[in-house]
Amino acid sequence: MRTLHKLHKKNLRLAEEDHLYDEHSTRTRFRGKRHYRQTSKDVFKCKRCRRFIGPLPCGGHHRNHCPFCLSSRHVDEWSSGDRLSGCGSVMEPIGSFQRPKGEHVIVHRCLGCGFERFNRIAADDDFELVLALPALPPRTSREMKALRWEIELALYETRE
Repeated sequence: MRTLHKLHKKNLRLAEEDHLYDEHSTRTRFRGKRHYRQTSKDVFKCKRCRRFIGPLPCGGHHRNHCPFCLSSRHVDEWSSGDRLSGCGSVMEPIGSFQRPKGEHVIVHRCLGCGFERFNRIAADDDFELVLALPALPPRTSREMKALRWEIELALYETRE
């Protein structure tokens, strides 16, 4: 059990840190957990091909994969840009499909936990690489969530 003195010291430390971050900072609070929200100006290094990746030239708010090798990193949990995933593993492109309105989508699967995410292609992506990926039937994220629930339910039932 924490003593009142320790809680007071922790609150003072957090109060001192809070003045360091203004409203233009990329560091935010979400559900009491500090994390970084990616801005459109962020530059990062691809974990697979080791190239530096700049911001999107146009369209979209979050760069979510490398335009050269199409690999991604498992950093988002619930929505694009939230950076709440604790996995952090490389996500390999396993295929692509075209939505009914003509938009191309890359399907990434995490090598660490098996999570799948759909990412729209960006304007500067290597389109030949996108077309070289295996063609998958169009899927929705709702279908994938239902499939994950079925798998988790089956695992839970086998444990009992």
